[in-house]
Amino acid sequence: MVLMSLEENRTITEAESCDELEKIEISLLLEGIYCYYGFDFRNYVSSSIRRRIWYRIRAERLKNVSSLQEKVLHDPCVMERLLSDFSIHISEMFRDPPFFESFRTKVVPLLQELPFIRIWHAGCSTGEEVYSMAIILCEAGLYHKTKIYATDMNENLLKKAKDGVYPLDKMEVYQDNYLLSGGTKNFADFFEVIKDKAVFQPSLMQNVVFAQHNLATDHSFNEFHVIICRNVMIYFDRVLQNRVHGLFYESLCTSGILGLGGKEDIAFNNYSHYYEAFDSAQKIYQKMK
Repeated sequence: MVLMSLEENRTITEAESCDELEKIEISLLLEGIYCYYGFDFRNYVSSSIRRRIWYRIRAERLKNVSSLQEKVLHDPCVMERLLSDFSIHISEMFRDPPFFESFRTKVVPLLQELPFIRIWHAGCSTGEEVYSMAIILCEAGLYHKTKIYATDMNENLLKKAKDGVYPLDKMEVYQDNYLLSGGTKNFADFFEVIKDKAVFQPSLMQNVVFAQHNLATDHSFNEFHVIICRNVMIYFDRVLQNRVHGLFYESLCTSGILGLGGKEDIAFNNYSHYYEAFDSAQKIYQKMK
């Protein structure tokens, strides 16, 4: 038997104490942000939120979580930078083309029967998937009777989404995604090239409402035929996932469609039994009751 030395035991105890202290500091930081700014990150996945906190600590040249808390509560500019760190904004047009192909071929025929269509893109980030949806609906002849509500908690991301301006060098990838999703037109017809930017047609924004909405704290604001929330809830713990699924259930009409991200699922939450798989491979579900 190998006995642990007193020095080794003390080192382990000190490390455990530091870990516990850091957990308390992070809890206090997130509670302070919620109380003072109204942004609720208390039920985000702890490993992800810790990683982003320490990125901001280093970027601000601080020493620990408590020093970041002081900065955040007394300097709104620091809070804005931390909010940007917390806001996951990885997006692209027609991201995961099979999802959009399934939407074209299976969901669009359902929407054709409706006199008016309401769609909610929750966690829309910089808007690429919103414009992707607008293009699909234009091609299907449905955009004129559609209202798309695009929401995110981050106002800076919403501003970029409203502008509809993206780097030109991304258009080749976006065009490939568009074609793989079943698009048949010339993708370049949907935007104008200005210097090194692609500026999307104003007509694609005509029926889009961009608004700030926090899934962790805000409530339902309409009844929708489609809700798209992709690759957002993977950063939430089970408590917050249940909260958001309750919000979506309340907001969807009967027979409404819920679209999730590839790594997300309808299972293991309090509302899963209200849905049926519409296309389980692409994480598209239909509310049945």
